[in-house]
Amino acid sequence: MAFSVEEEHLQQFAIDGYLIVPQLLSVDEAALLLAVAKSDQAILHDSYARKDSLGGESRLAVRNDLTESPYEAIVRCRRVAGNMQALLGDEVYHYHHKMMLKEPRVGGAWEWHQDYGYWYNNGCLFPDMGSCLIAIDRATRENGCLQVIRGSHKMGRIEHGKTGDQTGADLERVDAALARMELVYCELEPGDAIFFHGNTLHRSDQNKSEFPRWSLICCYNTRHNDPYFESKHPSYYPLEIWDDERVGEHMKKCSPL
Repeated sequence: MAFSVEEEHLQQFAIDGYLIVPQLLSVDEAALLLAVAKSDQAILHDSYARKDSLGGESRLAVRNDLTESPYEAIVRCRRVAGNMQALLGDEVYHYHHKMMLKEPRVGGAWEWHQDYGYWYNNGCLFPDMGSCLIAIDRATRENGCLQVIRGSHKMGRIEHGKTGDQTGADLERVDAALARMELVYCELEPGDAIFFHGNTLHRSDQNKSEFPRWSLICCYNTRHNDPYFESKHPSYYPLEIWDDERVGEHMKKCSPL
């Protein structure tokens, strides 16, 4: 049975700022996503590197549009978009989605940040935004899984500045948060997901293991938070939410395999 947000999940998300959902994608869907992503030459071609504070590089490919891509059904499906609406308490629209490519032994870290720390600069007045990270590869401490600070979304937006090629949160505030709140390593199996609030502090370590860590991150804004000026990410437009059954069907139809 497909995952659906219930009252207990709403309470947990409100307290913690994130929600881990095992097997959001079925075993078959996760295997198909892995095969599609690893054979997607466009993702590799369009990806670009971001250096961390120590010079390590991680790659990502960002898409602002929903075209006939294998990932469109995941972005649109009720399990992701519908549950995000429930967690954020309003209609959501597709802000963007991105493939994060952290390769074995060379994949760089992502510095501590809040997504709203820089989405704020795109004309979004409120932090009522969120992301759903879906593991493509197994994510472990060794290959640089996502880390979050439990409850840090309640701190409000923190000042951000340049850290390497990335935008990072004020480390004095981060250190104070770590002294008072729990650091959580979000280890995931392929197909597992984590929903997290736009103000939740998160980061990841360098990948010094022999295993890759790829993930698909679907990012959403709420209708009431429509930006007051245009930026590189889209303004509000209605998102057609698809039935979950279309995920595997659409990936097979549009995959480069």
